[in-house]
Amino acid sequence: MEKFIVKYRKFILALAIILIIPAIIGFLNTRVNYDMLTYLPDSMETVKGQKELLDSFHKGAFSMIIAENLPESEQQKLEDKIKTVPHVDTVLGFGTLNSTDLPAKVLPDEIYNKFKKGDETLIAVFFDTSTSADETMDAVVKIREIADGHAYLSGMSAFATDLKKLSEEEEVFYVVIAVCLALLVMLLLLDNWLAPVLFLLSIGIMIIINLGTNIIFGEISYITKALSAILQLAVTMDYSIFLWHAYREFLRKDKNPEKAMEKAVKSALSSVFGGSATTIAGFLALCFMTFGLGLDLGLVMAKGVLLGVIGSVTVLPALILTCSNVIEKLDHKSILPDFTKVSKGIVKIFPALLIIFVAVLPPAIIGYKQANENVYYTIGDSLPQDMEFAVANKKLTENFGMANTHMILSSSSLDQSTVINMTNELKELAGIKTILNLEAALGNEIPLEILPSSVVDVAKSDKWELTIMISEYRTASDEMATQIKDIGSIIKKYDKDALLVSEASSTQDMIDLTSVDFQVVNAISIVAIFIIIAIVTGSISLPVILITVIEASIFINLGLCYFLGQKLSFITPICISTIQLGATIDYAILMTTRYKRERLDGKDKKEAAVIALKTSIPSIIISGAVLFAATIGVAVYSRADIISSMCMLMARGAIISVFAVPLFLAPMLILTDPIIIRTTLGMKKLTKEKK
Repeated sequence: MEKFIVKYRKFILALAIILIIPAIIGFLNTRVNYDMLTYLPDSMETVKGQKELLDSFHKGAFSMIIAENLPESEQQKLEDKIKTVPHVDTVLGFGTLNSTDLPAKVLPDEIYNKFKKGDETLIAVFFDTSTSADETMDAVVKIREIADGHAYLSGMSAFATDLKKLSEEEEVFYVVIAVCLALLVMLLLLDNWLAPVLFLLSIGIMIIINLGTNIIFGEISYITKALSAILQLAVTMDYSIFLWHAYREFLRKDKNPEKAMEKAVKSALSSVFGGSATTIAGFLALCFMTFGLGLDLGLVMAKGVLLGVIGSVTVLPALILTCSNVIEKLDHKSILPDFTKVSKGIVKIFPALLIIFVAVLPPAIIGYKQANENVYYTIGDSLPQDMEFAVANKKLTENFGMANTHMILSSSSLDQSTVINMTNELKELAGIKTILNLEAALGNEIPLEILPSSVVDVAKSDKWELTIMISEYRTASDEMATQIKDIGSIIKKYDKDALLVSEASSTQDMIDLTSVDFQVVNAISIVAIFIIIAIVTGSISLPVILITVIEASIFINLGLCYFLGQKLSFITPICISTIQLGATIDYAILMTTRYKRERLDGKDKKEAAVIALKTSIPSIIISGAVLFAATIGVAVYSRADIISSMCMLMARGAIISVFAVPLFLAPMLILTDPIIIRTTLGMKKLTKEKK
């Protein structure tokens, strides 16, 4: 294979360049999903309810509009204009109600008063498309243009629209920042001015191909789109560095670049196997989440890592050989010092380092557990609070006491008195501000039959009747969790097939799912990586030691969030645990492999540890520095908290792992050496050496 790569390097480069064209087309045609609630399983009742709402009433997304300083005649004009917006199904406001064929004073003053506060009035808008559908977001933009500063649009569709706008503004800068900072780090830490540029060109081609091939999934999450390029750059740079170091080493022995590259490719293929396999396993573990976002991110990133490996042994060798004459003239001295003294110092004080490790672990575990519990699920909190949707939501909560809207679908065959009894019972629940349905409006005295069909059809179909409930409780609060449970009990008492649909109930389902998902994903990633390390090292004990050190780094990283008072999005701890484990276990494998080799060559455990440290630390520092550089800039720049916090934790996790592996893994290898040599293939002969 290596001979083919070297011989046909021009063909490989030409093919890579050609593949960029369909990849760009695929990238541009891959839809981006901005609604995390769509990743709930289809089996959930809230998801079934959303489908029924759309099928029976042609109502998908729902928003409340707060109109300010508009006289009644102007509000009527505003509502009429909103009705003309494509995919707006129903508009309910004072102007609309006054213009219908409703009998005079049918709607009680109580309902009117709930929807008017001073100079502000509410307009309810239903769309005939789903919350984050492109058509819905286009409609939101159009409504805002029509309102011309006189109205604020709340709800998940407004959130998705603002999120899309922010993401599209920032995503290009994510890549620019990551590339510039990673390039700066490599220029300083590597020994050649051109090599880092070639690394980025090679990885850049594979990133474009990865993004382009996402079209096979139909759509990807905005989180996946924002992070995949940065993560692929950060976690696959190691493979380029491995190939470069191998090439330079063989080139010093054999002055023929082609022969040196053949040996380097062969060496790199074996050296990156363990590292890439663990990283891919970490990402694939995310696919076992019941919450569909894990599958989305896991598949895209696993594919990206695989493409990164392919690029590092095909495109990169072709680039290096093509530019070999120029490369020779651009060598420089790396700023990294010799680490012999540092390595000897670590080995000398290894008992003290083990004591520190044991002392740090308990508070880290406590902080880690607290950080996983102290997360937020309110998706709107992940964006800046000065954005349009956030301003609208704040006004809705503070001025009208409306923090959430529930929609209940009950059987249309229920008689009027039964629905009234159910409605009255729901009214008694704490936190319920208003209930809107035909029965609530008319009461027992007025039969539904007198209403015109144009009014009835808004709230009743052949199968379902729609009830709207306004709650003052915030999404994901303990009060809301209790309220959702109580609503479910009441509606099921009157109609066992009744469905509850709302952002709050969907979020509660998400809370229940992800709390289990975290444990499942963490366990699967650890088991999978254990098996891979066991195969790579031929040992049962080494995987335990390596995973212990990296898991300790993860505990420290997430534990710091608790001690520093950082509250994370619910998805962040799940992703960080698997990403940090998969991406930084390479450092531990690199050092352990060298330690094992030196022990087999006859070195005693301390001497082997010194050699393993001094030869591995430079590579660990370069790899960790690239991961840090590629993520820290995005963490500081991004205004989207989910993106910012993930990148910040990846950056901090890289630094923690860079220190933890030399300081804690080497002492553990020395301490457990007798166990290692008895449980590792090929090392049992060392049991006969003199102690």
